[in-house]
Amino acid sequence: METVVLVCFVAYTVLLFVVMWLSSRKASGNDAFFRGQRKSPWPVVAYGMIGASLSGVTFLSVPGGVYYGQFTYLPLVFGYVLGYAVIALVLLPLYYKLNLTSIYSYLDQRFGLASERTGALFFIISRLMGSALRMYLVVFVLYEFVFRAWGIPFWTIAVVFICIILLYTFRGGVKTVVWTDMLQTTFLLLAAIATVVAILNELDITLPQLLQRSADAGYTRVFETDPTAGKYYWKQILSGMFITITMTGLDQDMMQKNLTCKNLRDAQKNVMTSSGLFIIVNIIFLCLGAALIAYAQSTGFELPLDATGKVMGDKIFPSVAFHLNTFTAVVFIIGMVAAGYSSADGTLTALTTTFCYDFLGFDRREDGRGTIRLRRWVHVGFALLYLVVILAFRPFHTQSLIDTLFDIAGFTYGPLLGLYTFGLFTRHRVRDRWVPVVAVVAPVLSFVLKKYMPEWTGYNFGFEILLINGLLTFLGLLAISGKRPVKDVSE
Repeated sequence: METVVLVCFVAYTVLLFVVMWLSSRKASGNDAFFRGQRKSPWPVVAYGMIGASLSGVTFLSVPGGVYYGQFTYLPLVFGYVLGYAVIALVLLPLYYKLNLTSIYSYLDQRFGLASERTGALFFIISRLMGSALRMYLVVFVLYEFVFRAWGIPFWTIAVVFICIILLYTFRGGVKTVVWTDMLQTTFLLLAAIATVVAILNELDITLPQLLQRSADAGYTRVFETDPTAGKYYWKQILSGMFITITMTGLDQDMMQKNLTCKNLRDAQKNVMTSSGLFIIVNIIFLCLGAALIAYAQSTGFELPLDATGKVMGDKIFPSVAFHLNTFTAVVFIIGMVAAGYSSADGTLTALTTTFCYDFLGFDRREDGRGTIRLRRWVHVGFALLYLVVILAFRPFHTQSLIDTLFDIAGFTYGPLLGLYTFGLFTRHRVRDRWVPVVAVVAPVLSFVLKKYMPEWTGYNFGFEILLINGLLTFLGLLAISGKRPVKDVSE
């Protein structure tokens, strides 16, 4: 089986490089790398954004999370749709009107250079950590289920993945990513659907029968009705909305792809189409989780346990896929590889864009060979940082990575939420040099509240800590603001 898996991995990677070559033949300059020459068809961007949003975290943690959390992840997805509407109606018009390449340039125009760099730095930390964790999960699973048996070290697999991603994004940047993400999305979905079909055939039941069996066992519960619970459904919906606004609308990685569309109208159609597709795709992955549990219960298959005897959600999908047959093992590996590439290619390009524009001032430089050379060095530098984070996280992988990912996002995206809310909905000036202080104090206070609130009041913060963080940032900005109004830069 290992040989078959390796051949499929190589074949998929070759296919990816073919797509890269076709998409970047006439795209060697900075405009193609950073903006995709503003020629991307919106249906391609919309479809590709599904894979970029899903990544390895959804691929493993959403199905695995059904074991402990049932379908209570779904209200969070409902909240995503509301967040996408805000992006389409509020943020995209702003970005297109100001003709932005890095969306954090808005903060410079609204507040000042320190604010721009503060926002850019929080994005870099957020995306570097979040995307590296997604990539880590892919490398971890491939190592545990394939390459470990061959005696290949974990770090070697990580290096190979980073090198491949660096090579196929090195020339075309976001222009290449838009098209490769379409390929990644296709294989992610095929892997999930093929596994569900294989389980249905193995158990000789239909999908409605599977869902009924799962409902009887309590695994399809959607709404958590306990207000004190971390996954109380109204908190999930509200959190999902603001997670999308911040992790998509205020995220250079996701917005950079939207800004490659020909015009604002196309970008808005792309975002709203993506929101609808995202609900369907997440339902597919939740059904996959129900199918995996049903298979284990029907066949007596032992789910993977950690050292304390607790079921490891992130290992349920690969364990069952490799146990079923060679076909499900192969489609799982292809899906994981697609998830790994899709979680890192756009991020690496976005990190390079943010650093070049918000710290090196590419918008104030003349485009030429010097800037192309500098851009390439920055690109390589972030690839190395990516690798360092992946290797450093391995000893700390103890919970579902989707929870870890949102825990990190709650603290790192909160200041961005506060900055943009203050900039868009007030006309106050701020003392720009104090903005970095506010942006650091707010997450620290949020961390204290999340850690000690259960002890003080019995209330457990979920993903809504992001809102608290954003509110604290907003209040901090209000405290350092002056009385004179400032002109709205979007007017």
